[in-house]
Amino acid sequence: MTKSIVISGPPAVGKTTVAKGLAEEFQLQYLSGGDVLKAMAKEQGFDSDGDDWWDTEDGMKFLKQREENSEFDKKLDEKLMALFDQGSMVITSYTLPWLVKNGIKIWLEGSHASSTKRMQSRDNMSSEEAYEITKRRFDRNKALYKKLYNFDFGDDTSVFDLIINTDHLTAQQVIDVTKETVRKLQ
Repeated sequence: MTKSIVISGPPAVGKTTVAKGLAEEFQLQYLSGGDVLKAMAKEQGFDSDGDDWWDTEDGMKFLKQREENSEFDKKLDEKLMALFDQGSMVITSYTLPWLVKNGIKIWLEGSHASSTKRMQSRDNMSSEEAYEITKRRFDRNKALYKKLYNFDFGDDTSVFDLIINTDHLTAQQVIDVTKETVRKLQ
């Protein structure tokens, strides 16, 4: 069995791009924790289609529901932990690195300015809007995970095998660094 890999980091830092690159390189299954959570939102009656759904009014309403009822996140994390423990997965997740013992854990670090630029370009929005959304999502998720699991998202990086600052690297450079680390740790 091949070890599973989890990619974490703040919003719009490049987690999906890196995870898909690793999945392709090592013939692993890719899964987005956010996509699983969006499917759960759909079950609650939300129209959660689109990559930028989290940044919409509906996405923020769902985040508010999650802040009021931790069952969504607990169910999601139980599903992700079970899949991760089976091996041969690359999963993007905000929480999984603190919840699993095995596998390879990678944190992608980036300045708020870089995340803003990435979101602005990816989601075709103004710099001000992208800044506000990335800041709000990071702060609210950080508070949610502190309350739910008592870890400091974005500050406690002690659980990671690799931490990469993505600010001055291309997506391909980040993928190349992670590939090298995965080869050593598999």
